[in-house]
Amino acid sequence: MNWRFVAVGRPSLAFAKIGLDEYIRRLGRYVRVEFTPVKAGGREGEGERLLKASEGCYRIAFDERGEALDTAALAGRVDALEMDGAVKSAAVLVGGAEGHGGEVRAAADLVVSFGRLTLQHELALVAAAEQIYRVYTLKRGEPYHR
Repeated sequence: MNWRFVAVGRPSLAFAKIGLDEYIRRLGRYVRVEFTPVKAGGREGEGERLLKASEGCYRIAFDERGEALDTAALAGRVDALEMDGAVKSAAVLVGGAEGHGGEVRAAADLVVSFGRLTLQHELALVAAAEQIYRVYTLKRGEPYHR
């Protein structure tokens, strides 16, 4: 499966740049992966750009109002997508400082929450990349996921 991380803006915080680069590099051992930033500017406009950049992909939006899954459940969902064969590409959507609007949540195939906490959007992007990497190490029985 091909993965695309679509987020509002490029990370500007040093830890976020390093973290995103690291997890995309690691994830690249298992799947094709890319990062696609979209222009910031109002939740509605950001949402339109996120959806346009993820057209044709199975969309996973990270949002505090989403479903609280543990990593094993997320791995099960990813595994089911891969086994189905109909899904060739998945896009992880991370909104900007204002989060996702209703149109993005409605258009997403899966809305996942990190819990009831609100995360800074660059931190959420790194956490989302780490979780998808963790999914693949779990699926392969590697020791990263303990």
